[in-house]
Amino acid sequence: MAAGELDFWSFVELANTRLAGEFGFSHQLATEVLLTLNRASNLVTYDLEATIHRPRGRSWSGFRLLFVTWLAGPLEASKAAELTGMSRAAVSNLAKTLVADGLLERTPGTHDGRSVLLSLTERGQAEMVEVFREQNERENEWASVLTETEQRILVMLLDKLISNRDRFRGRT
Repeated sequence: MAAGELDFWSFVELANTRLAGEFGFSHQLATEVLLTLNRASNLVTYDLEATIHRPRGRSWSGFRLLFVTWLAGPLEASKAAELTGMSRAAVSNLAKTLVADGLLERTPGTHDGRSVLLSLTERGQAEMVEVFREQNERENEWASVLTETEQRILVMLLDKLISNRDRFRGRT
């Protein structure tokens, strides 16, 4: 099949065939699981960013930082990094932009001179309620192709993957 004729699923099939036949790799199902997981995550993330966040002048990363600060804040920048899955440097740089936009406040932390607490401003609170209302409707559109039982099973399976990440070295 010519590359121009490939779609995602025929590419996965091609990848599995070539990886096994030409290179001797034996874990095709693992490759298929992770290719599919990444594809689904990227599609949903891109859709949410393109339809909800970019039109407001925000990025997906900016939303993630505002979201965890909205729901768990005020919190230290290091905890925000952990909860968003971003590096502390990325949170620090992003926080500067969100502070300049009037959505986030940075105040000195209480337990050491270098720590910083992040919290939403009143404007940030109002924006998050509005933005998340729209995002939650879009999330429901995506999830509604699955039954409630299927949604719970998917969450359970993803939790199983995430909960066993300590078996691997590297950043998780």
